[in-house]
Amino acid sequence: MPGQSMSGLTQALEIQNLKSTLEVNEIFGPTIQGEGPSVGRRCAFLRLSGCNLTCSWCDTPYTWDWKGLNGQVWDKNKETHAMTTYEVIDKLTGFDVDLIIISGGEPMMQQNGLAFLVNRLMVGGKEIEIETNGTISPKIQPTRFNVSPKLANSGNREGKRRKINVLSQYVGASIFKFVCQQGSDLDEVEQVIAEAGIPRKDVWIMPEGRDAETLMSNAEKITDKAIDLGFNITPRLHVMTWGARRAV
Repeated sequence: MPGQSMSGLTQALEIQNLKSTLEVNEIFGPTIQGEGPSVGRRCAFLRLSGCNLTCSWCDTPYTWDWKGLNGQVWDKNKETHAMTTYEVIDKLTGFDVDLIIISGGEPMMQQNGLAFLVNRLMVGGKEIEIETNGTISPKIQPTRFNVSPKLANSGNREGKRRKINVLSQYVGASIFKFVCQQGSDLDEVEQVIAEAGIPRKDVWIMPEGRDAETLMSNAEKITDKAIDLGFNITPRLHVMTWGARRAV
């Protein structure tokens, strides 16, 4: 607008960003990060709605499965809530935590809307971890990306789940979690990290499971081999503690 000062323009942009909306599934905390190098840390979760993959063992189908592909039809109108960036920031900063986990679904589908939120929270002293499947190129920079490339065991076709050129863009600012059910899954992990240039020190192998019994069974099948290959191991502490309960 002619005659508007730079500070006025900045203020107007700030207001515009605060009024922009995100498609939110749920916000909860305080809780713990259940996976990866921050496992056990006190945190809060922003879980966004929508996903570009359809994993057969997904433990958050209520964020995307509006057609019942995994056996249950979830109601998008009930599970998705339009919230302004201001409302989300206000909710998250109300928790007495230093770490915020942004998950889904697939958060990077909304990364344009996340950019301001992530920046504002980090300026305010929060650490931000974004969980992603690594199929969408990053344009924002949180404290760390927790990238979980999907293997054949996810049931997604290879061309949809495996985008090596995109994965390579995350190297250096991320750790990489691979969901495994058996020892042969680790052979596929080896192939992916070689093609994408992912260092072994940044690889975390995680047993698949939505209950403690399945987790332990799969962990027994993969842990020894993963250690021999030079990979890290992560549990799913939230599942071991609370099972399939939501918002914990």
